Amino acid sequence: MSDNVWVIDDDPGIRYVLEEYLTGEGWKPSVFADGDELNAAFRRGAPDLVLADIRLEGKSGLDVMQELRRRRPDLPVIIMTAYSDLDYAVRAFQGGAFEFLAKPFDLDELGRLVRKALNARPGDSDSGAPRDGLVGSSPAFQEMIRVIGRLSGSDIPVLITGETGTGKELVARALHQHSPRAGGPFVAINTAAIPEDLLESELFGHERGAFTGAADKRLGRFEQAAGGTLFLDEIGDMPLSLQSRLLRVLAEGEYYRLGGHDLVRADARIVTATHRDLPALVESGQFRADLYHRLKVITLRVPPLRERLEDVPALVRHFLREAGQEFRLPPKLADRALLEHLATLDWPGNVRELRHLCQSLVALAPAPVIGIDDLPPELHPDHRGGATKAPGWPELMTEELRQRLSREEPDVYDPLKARFEQHVARIAVDFCQGNQSEAARRLGMSRNTLARILKEPSALATSD
Repeated sequence: MSDNVWVIDDDPGIRYVLEEYLTGEGWKPSVFADGDELNAAFRRGAPDLVLADIRLEGKSGLDVMQELRRRRPDLPVIIMTAYSDLDYAVRAFQGGAFEFLAKPFDLDELGRLVRKALNARPGDSDSGAPRDGLVGSSPAFQEMIRVIGRLSGSDIPVLITGETGTGKELVARALHQHSPRAGGPFVAINTAAIPEDLLESELFGHERGAFTGAADKRLGRFEQAAGGTLFLDEIGDMPLSLQSRLLRVLAEGEYYRLGGHDLVRADARIVTATHRDLPALVESGQFRADLYHRLKVITLRVPPLRERLEDVPALVRHFLREAGQEFRLPPKLADRALLEHLATLDWPGNVRELRHLCQSLVALAPAPVIGIDDLPPELHPDHRGGATKAPGWPELMTEELRQRLSREEPDVYDPLKARFEQHVARIAVDFCQGNQSEAARRLGMSRNTLARILKEPSALATSD
């Protein structure tokens, strides 16, 4: 391997670590503190790949990337950042970045991306990622951001999945705001909140006299969203009769208003969302398989808050600031103990539950700095019922080990190891929607190793 990999970062520690790692992997690294140094070197020779920090002294990493790509459009650039900013991510991908990598990152992950970038043909670079209202820096959040950003140059249909309260409409808005249709309207409709006999008119509109009470012509949501995005929330609850009509509209690109005779062109990007298991609904006959496959061209999963607890402090600060502005109250801050406690809770209501809590704290807490004692009783750490701390795997494993040792079981280590491996493997396969190859890649193991772990006799039964 003899590819020239250039690194630009104003942190000497980062430059040293990356230079050592890249050298050890067989690449030829060159490190630079700013854009001027890199540009001077570019006049003497060209790299095969550039790793650029997004925030530098003087010119930003994005500026440097643009200059490099003007000289060599096929040059892959991986943007690195310690700041989880969706707008930066979008600008990076739309400017041609191969990948957007959040710090701190795993060096093996970086190595995988470097290999992928160097092996990619010109024009194969990934593109895309957004943020308005989206807050977080956890791996689960960053993965979602990367997917959103890669879609920023297209208006392909997207199906957003996730539990209630995770922020699916915010994701839909981000898809719209960073798409070619951003200048058009964003129109949202919750298909589960409108009675079945009114939903067809809501979607497609009606002519005057089309039915009893239709005193005037009315434009439906499809027409209102023309040139923009139509967001159909809770699509899993749409009645079968309307599923058939929606499928025809998506297939033919045109429709009639209720009681109308003139064809209307459907000119809206369709983004849908659901908290329900659509494949199960398809299997049971409650959702049309052909409509499901047309809607799920791209599926984007919004992680529940319990999978991104490290984002809780940032979310709390954001929601406290937002609530203060909304209620026209003096700004309030959360102390460290409160932030640390909130990041241990299970949050069954997800981000929506956290937001409502912050609104309540801004309205009711007497002091400008909010502490644990300002929490409602059911969330206080001394409360014995209601919301509880979500124990981490070390605590659960500790309890399991103590029980086995107290029973004087022989060969304790192997069953515990098997229990841990199988649990991790099953979570990864479930997260990847049954795709074992993708799960193995994300876990950093071979497909055969993952299959072996899943097929081994369960060591879990004795403690379940």
